[in-house]
Amino acid sequence: MTTEMLLLSDMGTGDLLYMNPQKGKYISSEDDGYPDCAGAAFTSDHNIYILEHDREDTGQMSMFKYNHAGNVYEDAGMSTVSKFKGETSGPEWSQFLVEVDEILYYVSANVGEGSGLVRMKKYSRQKDQWQECSQLQLHRTCHRSAALSCGPYLYFIMTSAMYRYDPSQNCWHERTPPNLESRYSFLTVVAMGTEIFCTDSDFNQTMVYDTESDQWKKLQGWQDRGNLRTRNWPYLFVLDNQLHVLFDTYDTTKEGPSTKYLVYVYDRSADAWRDLKATLPDKEYYSLDNLSSVARLYLPFLKGAQNLITSYAIRQDKSTA
Repeated sequence: MTTEMLLLSDMGTGDLLYMNPQKGKYISSEDDGYPDCAGAAFTSDHNIYILEHDREDTGQMSMFKYNHAGNVYEDAGMSTVSKFKGETSGPEWSQFLVEVDEILYYVSANVGEGSGLVRMKKYSRQKDQWQECSQLQLHRTCHRSAALSCGPYLYFIMTSAMYRYDPSQNCWHERTPPNLESRYSFLTVVAMGTEIFCTDSDFNQTMVYDTESDQWKKLQGWQDRGNLRTRNWPYLFVLDNQLHVLFDTYDTTKEGPSTKYLVYVYDRSADAWRDLKATLPDKEYYSLDNLSSVARLYLPFLKGAQNLITSYAIRQDKSTA
């Protein structure tokens, strides 16, 4: 009764949309107090952890865990984690919550003009405390960045630089960067197996990184676009061991609003993207985490699940016919 679902948030109401376009399931759920997120981790044991900013701005952040049965976020029973000295919520700062081998890492990166710094803490379940890890000094200007796990390592990726953190040695090593054509491109990345995939803001340039050989290779981008253009950044995600991309588009030949969400799945053997003809509710969405907002959920626990599964599945089937 469990299904892998991508979680999105309605920009207007904050309500959640759970979707699996391959299975034709689109489930809407009212917002039950989603925390003010400083980072989200969708873990290997199918749990969702959210690091919440302190509302009184005391410099402390609290961890929440998703209760599948109650469809609510509850206090995870973990000690709070303090922000790093000088850390703010401005555009020059990036914050991530990453799981590596069942250990949670809080990553804070100062990625403004000039040199920057990546600082990190990991959570010790045995001691119920956060411990500082080795810092990473950046010597490049970084406009976009991402932190994610792949295998036993944590990767910090920018458009023109890439680093790998080894938890067993508590040290960083420089790796081959993706070198996307524009340093201003939004970097959306996802890991699958021993590979890391990324694409640019226009979904023109898609790359795959082999973590074992330390090499990047170009993949096919969006080809059958016609008059459509991307409206916002695309979002890569992995469902059922397949690479997907979600992006909203607009028609350059039409006047007025013409937004349409598209979901494609990548066919590795053909090096091509296939349109799943998904039908999302006519709203605007953003991902809960820019890296991998996918979790395995028990569908009967989701409020209003049955009616919405039927409704959107029928719409999806008609659009595919």
